[in-house]
Amino acid sequence: MDTSWLQWAAPVGVVVAFLLFKRMGQVSRDDAHRMVKEGAKLVDVRSPGEFSSGHLPGAINVPLQELGAQVKKLGEKDKPVVLYCASGTRSAMACSTLKGLGFTQVFNLGSMGRW
Repeated sequence: MDTSWLQWAAPVGVVVAFLLFKRMGQVSRDDAHRMVKEGAKLVDVRSPGEFSSGHLPGAINVPLQELGAQVKKLGEKDKPVVLYCASGTRSAMACSTLKGLGFTQVFNLGSMGRW
């Protein structure tokens, strides 16, 4: 039995899973703008250095690695939160983390370039 397909199937599966994870909870640009205009918190989960070199107007910085310690900055758990980062990977992880902490309206913009 030829099992050579296994050599490429596993890496392809990993890539597909990664791409699906990145898009988890992803919100459209227009919906993100509307939600922020209506009062949603806009949260940059990049490092403080990345944030200081440029960020979206009105955003607050809560780095992914400090999310648990700074969760109070996000306010009530039933209020909308829109997350972004440089590529969408950290914001997808932050989305998952916040949902695990009981936040009910968490949205992943993904890359700040989508703004």
